[in-house]
Order: sequence, then C-alpha cells, then structure tokens
Amino acid sequence: MRNKKYFVILLTLVLVVLASPISFAQETDIAFQNASKFKFLTLIPPIVSILLAFITKNVVISLFIGILSGSFLLSLNSTNFILALPQSFIDFIYRALNSLADPWNAGIILQVLAIGGVIHLVAKMGGAKAIAISLADKAKSSKGTQIITWFLGLLVFFDDYANSLIVGPIMRPVSDKMNISRERLAFIIDATAAPIAGLAIISTWIGLEVGLINDAFSGIGLNNDAFGIFLQTIPYRFYNILILAFVIITIILAKDFGPMRKAEIKAKQSDFNNLDTKHNDSIQSELEPKVGVKLSIWNAIIPIGTLIVTSLIFFYYSGYTSIVNGDNIELQNLMVKSPWSFLSIKEAFSSADASVALFQSAIISSIVAILMAVSKKIFKVSEAIEIWIDGMKSLLMTAVILILAWSLSSVIKDLGTAKFLVTLLSGSMPAFLLPSVIFILGSIISFSTGTAYGTMGILMPLAIPLAHSINPDISFIVISTSAVLTGAIFGDHCSPISDTTILSSMGTGCNHIDHVKTQMPYALFVASITVLFGYIPAGLGISIYIVIPISIIAIFIGVQLFGKKVDEYGVCEAKENLI
Repeated sequence: MRNKKYFVILLTLVLVVLASPISFAQETDIAFQNASKFKFLTLIPPIVSILLAFITKNVVISLFIGILSGSFLLSLNSTNFILALPQSFIDFIYRALNSLADPWNAGIILQVLAIGGVIHLVAKMGGAKAIAISLADKAKSSKGTQIITWFLGLLVFFDDYANSLIVGPIMRPVSDKMNISRERLAFIIDATAAPIAGLAIISTWIGLEVGLINDAFSGIGLNNDAFGIFLQTIPYRFYNILILAFVIITIILAKDFGPMRKAEIKAKQSDFNNLDTKHNDSIQSELEPKVGVKLSIWNAIIPIGTLIVTSLIFFYYSGYTSIVNGDNIELQNLMVKSPWSFLSIKEAFSSADASVALFQSAIISSIVAILMAVSKKIFKVSEAIEIWIDGMKSLLMTAVILILAWSLSSVIKDLGTAKFLVTLLSGSMPAFLLPSVIFILGSIISFSTGTAYGTMGILMPLAIPLAHSINPDISFIVISTSAVLTGAIFGDHCSPISDTTILSSMGTGCNHIDHVKTQMPYALFVASITVLFGYIPAGLGISIYIVIPISIIAIFIGVQLFGKKVDEYGVCEAKENLI
C-alpha cells in the first residue's frame, strides 16, 4: 500500500512526540541557537530525504533536495526568502567540496574505489567464481549459504565498511544461484557490519567509543578506565547482540515476514532474483571471468586475504605512529616496552586512522592482484590496470551518495536537528526507563542523520552525566552508556542515508530502497525486543544472565509467530547451472 512508504517517517515523529522527557545538558552554540529558532523545522532535511527516497526510489535526488531544504533554512538567517534559494545552492556546493576535502572522507572514498578495483580484478581472474563454486559445494541449500554469509560477516569484524565491500561481492554469485533474494543477502551483510564492528574489542570503532566514554566520565569527575567501561557495556549491547541472533534464528527456522518474505518468494520464482533484467545482465557480464582463464580460489584468497591482513597491519602501524608521535608519555612507554601486548595492540587500533589504513591495504591488495594476474599470464600490465579502473567506475555512484550523505549530515548538524530532539526530551522520568529512552533517542537521531559516530558524539557527553545524577551506581551508568552506543548502531544499520546501509546495498547489487524497505520491519522488531526485554528489565536491575536469554527467547517466539516459511525449489538446478 502507498501508506507504507510513510511508515518510517510517521514512526519517527510519533516517537519524538510521545517519548518521555528527560533532562540533558544544553550547549550554547550555533546549532543549539538554530534548534531553538527553527524547532520542528529542523526535522525537515532528514524527513524530506527519507520521504523522497521511499517515494522516488532515487537516493541521489532525495539527498540533494534534503540538503537544499536544510541549506535554505540556514540561509534565512542571513538573507531574505527570495535570495535564500540561490544561497542554499551555493551552500550545497561548499558542503560537498568540504565533505570531499576532509581527509577522513577522502580516505573512505579512495578505499571504496580501490576495493572496487580489487574485487573486479578478482572476478575477472576467475577467483570469485571459483570461490562461488567451492562454497556452493559446501552450501547445500539456501540455509547453508546464508549461514556461511553470516559467519563471514563475523570474521570481517574490524570494520563495517570492509565487511560490506568484501563479503557482499564474494557471496553475491552464490546467493543468486541459490535463489536467495538480494534483499535478504543485503540484510545479512548489513546486520553483521556495524553491529559486529561496534562490539569488537579491536576495530575501527573502538577509538571513538572509548574516547567518548573517557571524556564523559572525566567530565563528572570519575577516573574509571574507559576501555574497562567499554568491555562492561558489551553484554548490554542488546540491539547488536539480538540482531545477530535474529539473523541466525530466521536462517535456521527458514522463516521470514513482511516485505522480506515477499522478496524471498519473488526470488524463488525468478531467475533474476527480483532485479531488473538488464541491470542484472550487466552485473553478471562485468563479473564473468576472462574467457579461457583457469578458475582458482587462490586468485581470490590471496588478494582478499592480503586486503584483510594488511588492513590489520596498517591499523596497528597507524595507531603505533600516532601514539609514538603524540603527547601521552605513558602510552609511548607502553608501545616501546611491550609493542605486541594485547593492551598495546588495543591502544594502537584505538588510535588508528581507519580511512588511511584501509586505503593503504586496498592499494597493496590491488598491487598483489595485478602482479598475480600478470605472472599467471591472465592479463598484461596495461590490461590489468584498465580492469582495476573499471572496477572503480562501478563504485562511482557509491562515492556520489557518500558525499551527499556527508553533506546532509553537516546540514543537519548546523541546523541543530539533534539538539532539538535532545532539548525536546528535557524533564524528569523514572530511573529504570532512562536506558530505554536513551536508546530510543539515539535510534531517532541516528536514523534521521544516518551517522552512528555523530549520534555517539552528541549523546555520550549528555547521557553519562544524566545517568550519574539519577543513579550514581556504576552498573546503571554502564547500562546507560551501552544504550547510547546501541541506539547509534540502530540508525547506522537501517537508515537509508547511512554509509553502511548504502555500501551494503551496493556490495550486494541490491536496489537501495528495496534493501531499506525489507530490513526496516526486522530492525524495528529487534529494537522493540531490545527495549521491552532488554533495557527495561536491565534498568530494573535484573541480571544480564537472565535478560539476554529471555531476549533471545522472545526473538525466537516472535519469529515463530510472525514468520512463515518460504518454499525452496530449484536449489539443485541452481548449483548445476553454477558449475
């Protein structure tokens, strides 16, 4: 029904209006002033972007108009209504340029393009098809393929971007032949990207998370070890844990519901996995190996393995050099005396520049792939480089969308959208509800802005002092801290303007809006369980050893009640066609 297109927007507004108010510290800055001036109008950019994305199914246009709407409001501060429109366009240009000029963003764009080149080389060398055939032998069914995809997602734990860009292209041919919908594949990969990266004790996320925790605790006069607090929050990351459990439960039970079930039924009845035929033909032809090439899994394992191993090496090197050249004498002594200790490795990863490290590893992997192709006489040097560049071209749209998403995020930040939402929820409430409300607020902000990092940066310095003022018990503060981190993950996982959501769509060749529409009911279902069976009981002081099992049981019962089996057929024929 057409009304379903507005479901996410209406839900967001309802949560904003009905959520119980809580007291947050206010910062006197431009964003807060704009939030006070424009109030509900600050919600226009994210709502316009999300609404148009669902209606037009064109992310680029939707993001562009969303950015213009926010820039228009900001322009009203310095000019009149008539001149605000051209001024908003000029503002958009500067935001796009600034987004691309940011070293972190530039590194992300470059590593995305470089990894695209590696994946294309691997495909043309026959490595991807060789792995697809090998995995097809092990994946005897649709269920087995999905479990393998889920497991691979867990293995690429150190970065959510790398997860989407590595696992998606590798598993896409296998899932296609097993008649698994692209929507289902994108969901599995998206659910094992940000959620697992947010949980990992060595990842590109941990630096920001530990840093924010440390600053917030220092602000209230507590000298707790920030990494120790981070470790304590892991059992309370209910959304992260439950979405991973939800994926494996739905795989084992072979049950789906809502739009995902419709997509699965359509995939089982189609040779083209509910994608546009011409689009699918184009993808398949680009990924087909060079005619006459001998298929070998090593043509994929070596380049992709190089990508993963060198990523870990460069993460450590980046963090090591950052610490050694920094001002923290204690950490410098640690790195000199025990450079390979767990603590040193953890600190190095926390201080690493992920965008640079991933770009470096992507370049090394590209060189290895090119050398392999030339040494095996599959391609000439010039031909290999041309194929690598062609692979980068396939991800140019991803780069465009990322730049637009970052520009929208900057508009939302300047407009004070998050500040307005925080201020709106000012007041008092029962202590046991605080973690739940923090999670809901974090989910709203992260979904509206598409950024987990930004949500953590906004809420962490506010939520921890608030939790401490309501209940100074450290366990209560830890639960509230986890609610910030987990609420931020919700939006990063399912927002249509989130980097990871976009990359999961691109990596699996799934229509972006279809990916968002099919996984949204799943994300909301798990978020509901997170609140009702996770944060409310935890806020009441119930042991985590009781809360987690009950939450997982609730997930299981919910899937049994709402889910229905999708009849499988043609799996054997699919494997024969693959070989």
